[in-house]
Order: sequence, then C-alpha cells, then structure tokens
Amino acid sequence: MFLKNRGFRVVVVVLGILLAFDLVATLSVEVLWFEKLGYLSTLLVRLRTQLGLWAIATVGSAVFLASNLVLANRFKWEYPIQWNEADLKTLHPGTSRSLIQFPMRLRVLLPLVFALCLLVGFILINCGTLALDIWHPDYNLPNATPNVPPPLSFKAFLETLPAVINQQQTALIGTLSIVAGIIVFLLINPQFCLWAIALGMSLLFGFVVSGNWAQILQSFNAIPFKKTDPIFTQDISFYIYKLPLWQILYFWLGGLFLYGFVACLLIYLLSGHSLSKGKFPGFSPVQLRHLSGLGSLGMVVQALHHWFARYELLYSNRGVVYGIGYTEFYVQRPVELVLFFLANAIAIWLFLRTLGTQPEKIFPKPQLRGVVGFYIGVLILAGLIFPSLVQRLGVQPNELARETPYIKNNIVATRAAFALDGGHIEVQTFNPQAQLTLAKLEEHEQTIDNIRLWDTRPILTTLRQLQQIRLYYSFPSADVDRYTLQLDPQPQPMKQQVIIAARELDYNLVPDEAKTWVNKHLAYTHGYGFTVSPVNRVGEGGLPDYLVQDIGTAEKEGQLLVADDRVAQSIPIANPRIYYGELTTNYIMTPTKASELDFPSGNENVYTTYQGTGGILLGSGVRRLLFAEFLKDWQMLFTENFQPDTRILLRRDLKRRLRAIAPFLRYDLDPYLVSVDAGNPPEGSPPNYLYWIIDAYTTSARYPYSNPGDYSFNYIRNSVKVIIDAYNGDVSFYVADSEDPIVQSWQQIFPQMFKPLQEMPANLRAHLRYPADLLNVQSERLLTYHMIDPTVFYNREDQWQIPQEIYGTERQPVKPYHLIMKLPSENNEEFVLLQPFTPTARPNLIAWLAARSDGDSYGKLLLYQFPKQKLVYGIGQIEALINQDPVISQLISLWNTQGSKAIQGNLLVIPIEQSLLYVEPLYLEAEQNGLPTLVRVIVAYDNRIVIANTLEQAFEQLFPEKAGKPAPKPEDAATPAIIRTLEELTP
Repeated sequence: MFLKNRGFRVVVVVLGILLAFDLVATLSVEVLWFEKLGYLSTLLVRLRTQLGLWAIATVGSAVFLASNLVLANRFKWEYPIQWNEADLKTLHPGTSRSLIQFPMRLRVLLPLVFALCLLVGFILINCGTLALDIWHPDYNLPNATPNVPPPLSFKAFLETLPAVINQQQTALIGTLSIVAGIIVFLLINPQFCLWAIALGMSLLFGFVVSGNWAQILQSFNAIPFKKTDPIFTQDISFYIYKLPLWQILYFWLGGLFLYGFVACLLIYLLSGHSLSKGKFPGFSPVQLRHLSGLGSLGMVVQALHHWFARYELLYSNRGVVYGIGYTEFYVQRPVELVLFFLANAIAIWLFLRTLGTQPEKIFPKPQLRGVVGFYIGVLILAGLIFPSLVQRLGVQPNELARETPYIKNNIVATRAAFALDGGHIEVQTFNPQAQLTLAKLEEHEQTIDNIRLWDTRPILTTLRQLQQIRLYYSFPSADVDRYTLQLDPQPQPMKQQVIIAARELDYNLVPDEAKTWVNKHLAYTHGYGFTVSPVNRVGEGGLPDYLVQDIGTAEKEGQLLVADDRVAQSIPIANPRIYYGELTTNYIMTPTKASELDFPSGNENVYTTYQGTGGILLGSGVRRLLFAEFLKDWQMLFTENFQPDTRILLRRDLKRRLRAIAPFLRYDLDPYLVSVDAGNPPEGSPPNYLYWIIDAYTTSARYPYSNPGDYSFNYIRNSVKVIIDAYNGDVSFYVADSEDPIVQSWQQIFPQMFKPLQEMPANLRAHLRYPADLLNVQSERLLTYHMIDPTVFYNREDQWQIPQEIYGTERQPVKPYHLIMKLPSENNEEFVLLQPFTPTARPNLIAWLAARSDGDSYGKLLLYQFPKQKLVYGIGQIEALINQDPVISQLISLWNTQGSKAIQGNLLVIPIEQSLLYVEPLYLEAEQNGLPTLVRVIVAYDNRIVIANTLEQAFEQLFPEKAGKPAPKPEDAATPAIIRTLEELTP
C-alpha cells in the first residue's frame, strides 16, 4: 500500500538523496582531513574494516530474518482456519488435527503475546542505544571506542533495568513511550511492524558490529604476551583479543536468533485472528519444525556461551579475591561445562526435529523433558544458588586456607597488569637519619632551588586576573615542567622547575554582541603567548615571579616579555600563536578578506594572516558545498570573504583531534605545552616553537585475574607519547613502551602511524614526564597490592592509604607532585614525580613512590619503604602540629579576618639524602577578587617547625649551629622567624 503511493515514493527518494549526499560529504571531508595529516592509510584501513563488518552483519541479518519471516508467513494459520483433514494437508502438508500441539486460550495467549512484544521492545531499545553511542561518541571521555556490547539475555535485562528506572523523568517517559508504541503497533499491524523492526535490527546489528572494528582488527593481529593464566594456561593474548571477539559474535548471533525466534513465534500466535477469536488453535508440525530450527540455532550459541563463560570466571568478584576463587574453580567451572553439554544435546534434538527425522525415537519426549528440566535446574540451582551456598557454608568458615592459591594468582596478575611487578618497580628501604646541615643543603642546591612554593591553583588564579589581557583570553590549565636555565645568582645553567600556562582564545568569552559568524570563524582564530613562572621564586608584593609574561605592543611586534635575555635562549618566544589547543573548539577559515585578530596593543588590535601549513584548501565551489554539508554551515556558500588560498582548520581542540585519528587509545586528561626548538619547521611555515605533549595509554579490561578496583580497565601502559604542533596542527605518535603487546598489535595494524621514540626531536624528548594520571592509578592499586604474601593480603595487615592534607580550609588527598631531586641511590638530580603513603588508620609516613622522567631512567618506579618500627611524621601529623601551634594558628586566624583569608598550600615531603624536609607555603588572598600572595613559608625538620618570610630564612633558623654559623638575630629580618619544637606541640 505504501509503495503504491506516489507521494510516499517521492519522500523516500528525496530522503535517500539527502542521506547519500550527507554520506558523500562526510567521507570526502574525512579523506581530505586524514590525507592532510598524513594518516590517510589509517583511515582507509578503518573504513574497509567497518564497511566490511557492516555489510556482513547487516546483509547477513537481513537475509536471515527475511527468509524466516517469509517462511513464517507461509506456514501461519489463515483465517478462517480450515479444520477438515483435506484442507489441513493442503495448507500444511503432513498435518492432521491430532498432530497440532499447544493450543491456548486467551488467558494464556494474551500475557504470552504481551511478554513477547515487550521482549521485542527491549531488544530494539538495547541495540538502538548501543548504536547511538557508537554514532555519537563522547569525545570528553578518555577513550572514544565503544565497549564490547553486552549479550541480549535475561541477566542483561535485569542489569539494565535499574539504569532505565533511574533515568531522568523525561528520558524514562521517552523510553516507556517507545516500548508502549512498539507493543501497540505490533498488536495493530504485526506484519508491517515485524518486517520494519527486522530491517531496523539488521541496520543496528551492522552499526554495533562495525563500531567494534578496533577490537575485531586486534583479534586478527594478536601479539602474544608470553604469559599464561594459572587456571586454563592460555596466553594472556587470548583474553585481550580473542575472548572479546566471541562476545561480539554472541551479542550479534544471540540477538539475531532471539529476535528471529520471537518474531516467527508472534506471527504464528497472532495468525488466524487468534486474539479476536480468543483462542490459538495450536502449532502445526511444520510450524514446530520451523521454531525448532530457530531454537536449535539459539541453543548452539548458548552452548558456546557456556563454554566461554568458564573463561569469564577469571573476572568474577564473588569472593575475597577478584577472579576465579575456590567456588568458581570447584563449582561454577564444572557447572558451565555440564551446561555446555546439555545445551548441545538440546540443540541436536531440536535440529533433528527440524529435519523431520523423528528424534523421539532416539530421545523420547520424557527423556527430552528431563534434559531440558535438568538444564534449567542446573542453570538456576547450580549456576546461581548452589555457588552462593558453597561460598557461605564451605568457603567462608575456612576462607584463608581455601582461597590462598587464588589470592596469590590475583596478586601476581594485578601487579603485572598495572606495571607494579619486579620488572617495573624497585623496592628499597629509606631510613631517615636527621643528619642534615646547612652545608649539606648547599650540596643539594638544585633540589633546594626547586622546592615548589607555588602550586598551579594559586598561579592560575593570579594568571586569570593579571595575564589574560582581554576578556576572550583564558588559561585553561597550568602545568609543571623543567627547563635548563641560567638565572641569577646561579653561576651556570641548571634545571629549573617551572609552571607554564598557555594563553588560549576562548570564543565562549567573547561578548554576545560580538558573536557573529565572521568573528567566530574568520576573526577570532588563535590564542597568543604563554607564561612561565619558577616554582620557587616570589616577585613584588608576594606575587609569582615571571620568566615569560605579557604581550608586547605593536612596536615590539607582540614579543612576549622575558625576565632575562638568557631566558629566551632556553625558552623560545617567537611566533607564540596557538591555533590548536584545549579551548579551540570552533573551526576557522584563513586566510580571508576579513581581518584576523592577532593580539591587542594598548587600546587597539593588531591583525595578522595565518602563515602555517595547517588546514584544507577550500578551493572550488564543490568543496565548499561538501564542507557546508559536513559542518551544517550554509553561510560558507554565501560569504564573499573567501580567497583562492583560503583553508579550513578543523578539529582544532586536542581531544577531538586525537580521538578522530586514534580513538583506540586512552588519553591523559592533562595535555601540557612546551616551548622548544624542535628542528626544521614544515615547508612553507614560519618557525614554530610551541608544542603540546599528550600521554596516551593502551588499556584493557580483559587481563585475567587483575583487579580493576574502581577503574574501567585492569591493564594499562603509557605506551605512546603524542606531539601536536600548536601552530600547524601536525600530529605525531611515538611509541614509548615498545614491549607492550597491545601497542605492538596497533603497530602491526597501522604500520605508518607510529614512530619509535628515538625519532622524537631531542629537545622535545627532554620534556617528557611520567604522567600523574598513571601514577594516581598505580598508587591506588599499590595501596593493597604492595602486599605479596597471601596471608598478609587476606588480613589487610599492611593496608596503606593516600595521606590527607589541608589545602585552604578543606581536607583533600595528597596528589602526586614533581620535584627535582637526587634519589638516594643516584648521583645526579632528576625530575621525579613523588607520591607518599601512610598506613590505614595511622597518619605517619610508611613509604613514598618515585616515578622517574629523565633520560634512560624514564618510566622506572622506585618504592622507598620506611622501617615499620620507626615513627616518621606524616603529612597529616605535621599539618596538625602546625595548626595547633598557638603562634601560627593565631597568625592564620588574624589573616582570616577583615575580608581576607589564609590559604595553606600543598605540604611537600622532600627527601634529601637519608632525611626528610616538610615544606608548606602559606598564601593570603582577599575574599573578593583576591590575588593569592605568598606571605610565609613553613618548614619542618627533625623535631622543629619554623615559619618564616622566605625559604632561605627558614633554613638559616633550622640549621644555624650545624653550619658553624650563629643564629641570625631577630632584628636582622623584617619579620622574625618563629621556631617551635615538635615536643612542645605534641599533646
């Protein structure tokens, strides 16, 4: 009826043309964009894989469903039903009334039909949600690739039901409305609805399967881990690559056979006007043979599911240990094997019945009912109830003895998966001796000169008020790095820890009156400049001291202001334009006839034209049309501002840029800017010195026995370093961990994408740092998994925790912090990321973890543990002693009045030789539009606490006699230091 309607045909043709045009535009723009960046081969591999998978899944699903729906319509009951034997044999060969089975009255038929319609709605919504997530990935997530789809099962339905119920009211109403609509349409016009859903399901299966292209490609390019799991002795690569492939097939085939069975069953149940007549006559033999064939396919898939479910037990969290425990090994593993054989027996019986070979002669119906009943009984009792009873009654009373070998498996796997095993981390003992003197501090001059008095938070507050220059500039973040500089009074260049922040253009901050199409895409195109502040220096008025700041005037050609000419030799400041960054979310076209804002100069603006190599040439009207469709920006077709050499710069924000090229990697949340001379610029581009460095991780949730904790993965490696040119937009991927099998697999899939780390320019390689996000993950896992003895692990005898500190007035976990220091076992200072630990329920220090970032030591971890019989003050204890000191607390209370507030900064624990220094900066900030200023420094060492104006003054008060000098007189300082012994403060 619809196909004969001329208007309907016109609408279909128009929609088809629009969809085809959108597809052509999308593919054309993607090809041009990837080709410009040099990753066209990567895109073509992805497109071939996705297209092939989509075709296989969509066409295979459509053919299967269509053929079964055709058979069902051929075998269904017609109205009125002919009950005489001759008509029955004509319509249903081999059928007589005595062979018709399972008739139903309305009280049984109606609930059954309703339940089947509800199941169809669940299948459709489930697949639609998965396809929508693939079609519109969330680029704000660390990983843009979809998870392996969960199976379409009753268990999955129960697991997703709470999420559906807990949706926002609008979303919940929408979901329920869709389900209700499906049920109503199925009852009104089941034929059209089932065919339409079959077509939709085929397309959705194609989208979901093709959306998992990354996992499927890896399964065919598996690299062995050369390690096996302790239960099945399979190589780890089987679980990382092969098992997810089976899960994808189970989702597709299980859902396909399930919908096919339900759709055909509905056709049979609703045939012959059964609902209006109030009864269903029953199933004819040919109908039963058809349903038996579909059931046989479903049971084969279910049998394979039980086979692979044994491996899934390695991710069980039932007992005291993550992975297979005593119950899983001795109960659930054999149960899954029994279910595998039972499901195969049922599948064989149904298959024989499909062939019409009378399987009752081999398996009489009573025996078959016994097999089916036994299968269901084992599935419910032995699969769900019995393991819980064994766990509670057989394991828990003797838990340690039962679970010891499995605890050991879990410890070994988790430490290996999070790079905490002996091959990645070295454990040493750190025994504080309290033997520091001023002379020894001078021997560690580079460490002392890099003690961080400024944190990124007060720096950002100051930058956003003093250095943004204009409303539309913003500092999204500030990052700690190190440069080799010569600063007064240093006699020679030294490593200097600094905080660097990029001044980006945030179009959202442009006044609403100025938010025009021209301004958004042609005029406000880039940020300008950056600031660099030493972490240990204080400027006038207690504000940060700057090595690089401000924007020069037009007369100075916008040159950034540097503290010293020697700074510019180490930190290049030429061409500080940022076209690609964290806030550059809008696409732009340049060069054009419109003026492109460069930088402000007094009350005027200076304009420029982009000279870089980034962007795609718009050229002809056809390209403009394709880009207009791709971006849904039709003003591109009518603007008169374009020139023959106008280019369009797409995906300028770092997140979207990286995830478009390599969505299979997980990216660090903190990209950081560096200013270095990396060598020859791209041909046709002026010299550029600004680059973004982003850490990328290979992760998996399938490492057997590895406990993920609260993370979505249980294996992680910082295998890739990404460099993005902030001016030209070029992207380079460098392999930082060539021993990682997952990145080796990606290198095999995309051989032209990855470069060895040795090819990275040396000046850039000098700024690589161990990522804080990774150390956070490893530190959290190490809280428990530093215990390698199963008994100690079980009893949590040596459980650690992340210490708490006071920042401002609030308590928060201590985050990893960078130091330039000489490790106890090394001879030279290096850039280190450090994380301290305290025992659970006790505030004293128990260990600290150091991650190294320099040279050949990059990526190595050192765990220094304190003697358990010795008390070492923890961060919380030192802060408590500071805050209960009557003089210091009175001073803080005084500052917290009259419209200002005192902010206690990060308390840093600084290891020097075999001693510990504790340093905490104290800031003062006005409550309204305040600028944090550094007013005091608190230092604790051995049994004394000092509060002084400067770090130098504090050290002179702490170590006067030890250095052979008399203690400075109070009148020598504008504000004398206050010295207290810890014994005085300890209650």
